Amino acid sequence: MQATSAAPSWLRRAARERLFFVNSHPTLDELIAEGNAAPVDGWDFSWFDGRATEQRPPWGYHRLIAERMRTAGSVLDVQTGGAEVYAGALGSLEHPPAVVAATESWPPNLAIARAKLEPFGGTVVEAADDAPFPFGDGTFELVTSRHPTFHAWTEIARVLAPRGTFIGQLIGERTNSAVFEYFLGPQPINPVPQRDRLTDAVREAGLELVTLQEASTKVEFFDVAALIVFLRKVIWTVPDFTVERYRDRIADAHELITQNGSFVSHSKRVLLEARKPA
Repeated sequence: MQATSAAPSWLRRAARERLFFVNSHPTLDELIAEGNAAPVDGWDFSWFDGRATEQRPPWGYHRLIAERMRTAGSVLDVQTGGAEVYAGALGSLEHPPAVVAATESWPPNLAIARAKLEPFGGTVVEAADDAPFPFGDGTFELVTSRHPTFHAWTEIARVLAPRGTFIGQLIGERTNSAVFEYFLGPQPINPVPQRDRLTDAVREAGLELVTLQEASTKVEFFDVAALIVFLRKVIWTVPDFTVERYRDRIADAHELITQNGSFVSHSKRVLLEARKPA
C-alpha cells in the first residue's frame, strides 16, 4: 500500500482520487465486485493509491539494502514476490552486484520477478518457502528478504559467505490484528515475545545478531474493496478468506467505514540484521 510519507504531489493526487471516490457513492455490491476483480499477482500495491495507506517503518528498508548492495559482489533475495523492492534497490546502484539471484514459491510471481531482474542478469528460482535453497554453501555475500512467511535461518547461514550479511524486514507478531480478529475473533498470543524467539533462532543457526528493531505502523482502508483486495493478496492475514464466507462481516465493515471514514489497523515490522562469522 502507498506510504503516508509520500511526496506532496502524490498526496494531492490521492486526495483528488479519494474525493472523487467518496462523491461517487458506490454501493456495497459494486465495491465487492471491484474488490473481487482486481489483480493480486506480485507485490505492486499501486492499486491501493487513494484507497488505503500504510505508514512506513522509520529505518528505510529500500535504502538500507541498496547501501549493503554497493559493497556486495553477490546477493540473494529470499521469497522475493514480484521482486519489486529488490529490483528497485538494484536499479538505484551505478554498479549492481555481479551475481543477482532470488527465490520465490508462488508461480504467478515468477514471471513478474524474472522480468524485473532481467536487466541485472538476475536468476529467479522456484522454491518452496520451507525448502532448502538450491545454491551452494557460502555462495552469497548478502542475503535479503522483505516480509518472508517462513524464516529459513539455517539455510540463510549456509549460503552466506564468511562475514556475509543478512538484512531483512520481517512481519511482526500480530500484524494487522485488528483485521484478522475482526473476521476470525480473538486469537491466541504466544507467551514468548517474538524478539526473543528471533534472537534465539538466529544464534542457533550460527549467526551473530547485529540489529533488531521493531515498529508499529498505522494502516487505513478507505473502502471495503481495498480491504477485500488486501485479504486476497496478503492471504495469510485471514487464511480462509472469501467474500462469500465473510459477506456479513464485509457488509458491517462497509457500514463502519461509511460512519468513521476508514477501517484502522496497525502493521508490525521488524528490521533484523545478522552476520556470519569469519
